[in-house]
Parts: sequence; C-alpha cells; structure tokens
Amino acid sequence: MSAFRSGFVALVGRPNVGKSTLLNALLGQKISIVTSRPQTTRHRVLGISESEEGQIAFLDTPGMHTGPKRALNRAMNRAAGAALGEADLALFIVEALKWTDEDAMALERVVQSERPAIVVVNKVDRVHPRERLLPYIATLAQRAPFVAVVPVSALRADNLQALRAAILAALPEGERLFPAGQVTDRGERFRIAELIREKLTLELVEELPYGIAVEVESETTTEDGRVEVQAVIWVDREGQKPIVIGAGGERLKRIGRAARLELNKLFGKRYHLVLWVKVRENWADDARALRQLEVE
Repeated sequence: MSAFRSGFVALVGRPNVGKSTLLNALLGQKISIVTSRPQTTRHRVLGISESEEGQIAFLDTPGMHTGPKRALNRAMNRAAGAALGEADLALFIVEALKWTDEDAMALERVVQSERPAIVVVNKVDRVHPRERLLPYIATLAQRAPFVAVVPVSALRADNLQALRAAILAALPEGERLFPAGQVTDRGERFRIAELIREKLTLELVEELPYGIAVEVESETTTEDGRVEVQAVIWVDREGQKPIVIGAGGERLKRIGRAARLELNKLFGKRYHLVLWVKVRENWADDARALRQLEVE
C-alpha cells in the first residue's frame, strides 16, 4: 500500500479562470462563492479533501491582477501571494486557449515562490474541436518547469480524478494536517456573509459596484428553531444604496430570499435574514475597514 500523502495546495491564477469553481468541484460541495464577475473571491479560503491516499488542503485565492490600486486590490494580491508562501504545491490555473498579461504576472509569482507547480488548463469544454488544445498545451508546458499539465473542465467536473492523482503524486508523505471530516477552517458566519455577497453579485451584475461588502453583525437561534441573521451590506457611496435596495425594496428582498434558500440547503437549518444597506465611504481604500471585514 502506498504511503499517505498530505500538503497545502494553492490555487492561483488571474481573475475569472475558474479557481473557485474548481475548488468546489474537487470537494464535491460549495465552499467558495462563484460568479461570472472577476475578483469575486477576496479571501484565502481553505477546502480540505481526503481519500485513502492522502489529505489535500486546497487554498483558494483571489485572482492576481493589475489595474486599480485600491487598498482592497492590494490586499487581494497579498492574500494570493501569502497562500503561495504556505503551499507545498501550486496549481497554476489558466483558461484554455487564452494567455494574458495577468496570466504572465501570476506565473511569475508562482516561479518566484519556488514551489513545484501543476498547470491546470480549465474550461476545455468550450474548445471545439478538442485538438485545438494541443499546440496551446505544448506552448504552455515550455513557460515553466511544471510537474504536470492537466486539462480539465471544472464546471463539468471533467478529468478531476487525473488532476487529483497528479496532485497527490507531487505532495510529500505525511500525516493528516486536519482532523478527518473537516472540510474548511471558515466558520458559519463568514460563509453566510460570502453567500449573501454572491447573491448580490448575481442579482446586480454590471450594476454592482466593486465597493460593496457584507458583514454579519449577529446570528441567533429563535424559539421556533430558526437562525436569525442580522447583516449589513456596505456600499462606499450614498448613490449606491438605491441600486442595491431597488424599487420598493424588491431587489433586496430577492437577494435575501435567494441567500436564505441556499443557506437552508447548505447548512440544513431554517434561516431568517434581516439585511440593511449602509454607507461607509471609500471603505475599499481604508485598511481598518478591510481588517474589520476580514479582507486584510
């Protein structure tokens, strides 16, 4: 029988290449929120996968990006870099047939970390015919001394077993890093706030300002067994409040209902959400506000 392996694996890459979708697919459950909007992930999120062969502690990270130089953007790039520093192995994730300056920047950070790396070519389900991948993969393999190049579709959970096998082969022999059965180190309050933010993003799409955050202020269980959550949606300009609330409060009600239904399913409890929209001007440039919102 082969030796048990374990280690930290950082998922890194530019925004919107599918890191969070891949994490959730590898775990078989939702740990990281997912939207089509770049820079949805703001935090380092741990997801733990275990099999007879080993335990993999995945570190989902914000997309490494250039562009706006707000304190929030700097914090997100630092979070991704810090996860690389913790990792035994990097998963460098790219989108099939695409290569950008931000991909190059992210790869440079991976190379500088001196961690062994597997390059994951995601979204291969969009490539037709599939043979178009071959020259792209050949070029990609020459960009750095990768341990392996693995094409996948995170959305369709395609070729994930091959990826898992490549990861375990690259990890050191060792004992469990976390107790058996643990899936993440993030508490329920954090996951509630993130899920509300996901529903905000999906509802508002292009209208959503990047200067938006969610903070859970209280979480109490009522006599009838429901979990009542009081949460604040922070925006950084007064003019953004009516965008989030919508005419007659209908938009905020839709957001709350969508979040409540998914929370009920995710945690197996009945939730009641009370959402408030408040203004904290330029919070995304305020280091103290970022620490309060657990972004720093």
